[in-house]
Amino acid sequence: MKTTNKLFSVTVLLLFLFSTTTVLAQDDAPKRPEFITVTTNHWNMDKEDFKMSEWKAAEKEYLEKVTMKNQYIMGASVFLHNMTPDNTEFITVQVFASWEDIGKFGKRNAELEKEAWPDETKRKAFLKNLGSYYANEHSDEIYTPISGGKFMTEKPTKDMVLYIKKSHFAFPEDGTMEEFNKLRMEANAAIVQKNEYIKAYYPNVHAWGSDKTEFIEAYYLDSISDLDKMFDKTDELMKAAYPDTEANKAKGKAWSKYFTGVHGDYLYTYIHDLSK
Repeated sequence: MKTTNKLFSVTVLLLFLFSTTTVLAQDDAPKRPEFITVTTNHWNMDKEDFKMSEWKAAEKEYLEKVTMKNQYIMGASVFLHNMTPDNTEFITVQVFASWEDIGKFGKRNAELEKEAWPDETKRKAFLKNLGSYYANEHSDEIYTPISGGKFMTEKPTKDMVLYIKKSHFAFPEDGTMEEFNKLRMEANAAIVQKNEYIKAYYPNVHAWGSDKTEFIEAYYLDSISDLDKMFDKTDELMKAAYPDTEANKAKGKAWSKYFTGVHGDYLYTYIHDLSK
């Protein structure tokens, strides 16, 4: 990769971090999320006495006794496979205010586990049972939230559908921070923020992991039937915001140069009562 591409990559990431700080400061948030860890787990398909209700009860107990009390974890959620290439996968997401908190939360979890189950035998039995639902295989990625989010006004009281779009940056040599951010936020205001079927929207970029080109967009919907409605409304809003003019064609061409054109789509079920 040429030096100009590397410089553009670093500069765009710095822009994203700055933009996130600015937007959340305007919302008077006491803290802002700096990093999101995403762990892709897999079910232990060899577990003979697998009962989803018992797994959920155990996870909920751990959530209430440990995760909810861990001051280093800003938020946590669990997402089950809905329509993805692997039906054994489920996703756990945790939100952190700083890189330092990522290093601290594990130790605090261990302390809280001892407080929750002071009897060592019972503690080990509980954790062993919970762990028996999971395969040894898992993978981890860390992302950085960026500006342009559409935030939920209150914590969901029911399960929701999470639609993930994973695109890939192309890092064009003629790209600039100013152009990219202007195009992105213009479309965000005209389409994402006005689409009533999108209950929440969280854009994220790669911070640490296997692929620095990833651009992750997370859309929360009330139901799977709203997916088509969301796309239809997006088309309607796009046509209204960008009529067929030479100027808008130029914008479309400018925007597309920042991406490879390859993307993936994933559907998960957000479990509302397994979240912090």
